[in-house]
Amino acid sequence: MAKWIAKHEAPAPLEGPIVATVTGGTILWFAMFVVQLPFYGWFADRDLLWWVWCCAAGGFLGLIGLWYVRGRDAALKRHAAEQAGQGAQTARDGDGAAG
Repeated sequence: MAKWIAKHEAPAPLEGPIVATVTGGTILWFAMFVVQLPFYGWFADRDLLWWVWCCAAGGFLGLIGLWYVRGRDAALKRHAAEQAGQGAQTARDGDGAAG
C-alpha cells in the first residue's frame, strides 16, 4: 500500500474570539440543562434522561474548555509580548551599533 502524501500545504488555523465562543457554548449547555429540569419526569418516563444529563455534562466540559482556552489565550499574548520586546531590543541594539 502506497504512503499518502499531501498535495497541498495545510491552511493556517482560523483565529477568532475563542474564549467568547466557548463561554457562549457553555452557557447554552447549562441553559438547556436548566430548561429541561422541570420536565425531568417526562424524560424519565420515556427513558430519555440522557438528554438532561448530556446537557449537564456539556456544561461541565465547557468549563474545562473555558479554563483551557483562557490559558492558551494568555500564553499566546505572553508570547506576542516577548516577541515584541525582543524586536524592540534588537532595534535598539542596531541603532546603537550604527552610530
